[in-house]
Amino acid sequence: MPATQTPLDIETTARLRAVIGRLSRRLRPTAAAVTAGLTPTKISILLTVVREGPIRLSDLSTGEGINPTQLSRTVAHLVEAGLIERAADEGDRRAAWVKPTPAGRRLAERIRRERTDALKLALEGLDNTERDRIVAALDGLEHLAEQLRTGERS
Repeated sequence: MPATQTPLDIETTARLRAVIGRLSRRLRPTAAAVTAGLTPTKISILLTVVREGPIRLSDLSTGEGINPTQLSRTVAHLVEAGLIERAADEGDRRAAWVKPTPAGRRLAERIRRERTDALKLALEGLDNTERDRIVAALDGLEHLAEQLRTGERS
């Protein structure tokens, strides 16, 4: 920890984790995802494949923090649903790539739009001071998310 930082107490850290968890759970269920029969894990994988695809399964497994066996089953479901395509790696037949289908891209866009609309509606219910404080925290939250993703500390 840099010398200029004040240590956080465990209660503040736990409160932040709980708030992030509640926000995440409240934004997960969308009409589009429910209609498509997608679990939160399948939604996350679909959104990642749309955002980063084509992507190697090994990179997807690492990025999502999912073991390869579970990922394989989840990818198979998304392939069967026509949302992503799977292809062998031309240079390494043991590896595979996935990419979104047009239907997968459309569904991902509907899910993102529904989540964004729900969050926008909730934010509009806050007063300007609360909204400004949330907006001011965005850079720090993005940095925190990246640190958690990469395991690096600054």
